[in-house]
Amino acid sequence: MTSSLVAPTFSPAANPPAALPLLPSRPSGPAGDDAPARPLYAGIAASLLRLIEQDTLRPGHRVPSVRRMSLQRGVSISTVLQAYMLLENRGYLEARPQSGYYVRPRPLLSVPEPRMARPMARPAYVSLSDLMARMRELAQDSNYVPFATACPHYSLFPTRKLARLLGAVSRSDPNLVGRYVMNWAYEPLAREIARRYLLAGAPLHHQELVITIGCTEALNLCLRAVTRPGDIVALETPAYFGFLDIIQSLNLKALEIPTDPREGICLDALRTALDQNAIKAVLVMPSFQNPLGSCMPDAKKERLYRLLADYGVPAIEDDIYGDLQFGERRPKPLKAWDTEGLVMLCSSFGKTLAPGFRIGWAAPGRQFERVRHLKFTNTMGTPAVLQKVLADFLRDGGYDHHLRSIRRAYQGQLHVFSQAIARHFPEGTRFSRP
Repeated sequence: MTSSLVAPTFSPAANPPAALPLLPSRPSGPAGDDAPARPLYAGIAASLLRLIEQDTLRPGHRVPSVRRMSLQRGVSISTVLQAYMLLENRGYLEARPQSGYYVRPRPLLSVPEPRMARPMARPAYVSLSDLMARMRELAQDSNYVPFATACPHYSLFPTRKLARLLGAVSRSDPNLVGRYVMNWAYEPLAREIARRYLLAGAPLHHQELVITIGCTEALNLCLRAVTRPGDIVALETPAYFGFLDIIQSLNLKALEIPTDPREGICLDALRTALDQNAIKAVLVMPSFQNPLGSCMPDAKKERLYRLLADYGVPAIEDDIYGDLQFGERRPKPLKAWDTEGLVMLCSSFGKTLAPGFRIGWAAPGRQFERVRHLKFTNTMGTPAVLQKVLADFLRDGGYDHHLRSIRRAYQGQLHVFSQAIARHFPEGTRFSRP
């Protein structure tokens, strides 16, 4: 396999420019009364700037309200407003209507984005055994930073609240713990997931869902439903290595399709591939592709669906990052345009809420009965007690509050890592702008 299937390219680190002076320092003339005093607003702005540059205040963090800062510093509201407006004009803060002032993401240093990879010309079997073994070995080393894996830190999740809910559910209905579960979905959880997709512009019936052991099982089941050993699966390149591992385990052939770091899979290249190959499925991540972070615009998602519908080829959509947008609107999944049951939507709570619960789902469209049967033969069911915990958490409204918090955290981490890569990685490194 070419390396483009395994990992993304990164981009050249330039020497960082010197920090731009924000405010004049005190004049260095004769000491004492001859040195003109710095305006009060400038001192407030300078103290906030230090916190921003030291990463104490990170992108997305809300700074104290104008009224609170006025009380804290013993100055007028207009003085604080002057300080905030100065920082806003210099690009350090942004005002959000009826919300306050927030730290803006700092402009990235001048580093080019990855170019679209040149994929293999023909489908090929995947071989990752040595690479995966090496990665698992390195994962045990505390000095190793696993850039290839999207494993959030446990501190980002409401673990204590989920633990309390788990205890309460187990006490109130211990039978959930003491019996085999042979189901395709715990209905209250399926309803909550369907409700969220309705808000995202993709109406789903709760009975269309199969609850799985994480997103990985959902992807496995969907691939098994539409392929046989030796079949060809088209996928974006560079690709998440887990996709390749699944393809290898099912003895399928992978066909790489070039992918833009901003707008996702190249539709012209995909059309050519569909013309020239008997492709059985297209595996895509339209919203925040791993590893590039690209988000396909809605108009392009619709064109992708029309293209696949013309050829009658199903799409297996991994939507695991869909809820983690930094902007105001969650991007629509490809499933939103599906009128023929061709899109097999897969996702989980692994990146947003509870990685340890391993709760995912599939909405497999016209392959529903096939996927449901495969789920039964694969793992029989998904623990109902864990499904009930998540259903209660979503129903009580804690999820949206948590998502706002975790999005800010991810946005801040993205900024810190991007700046560090730009400063410290070797010449020639490239990185995308998720």
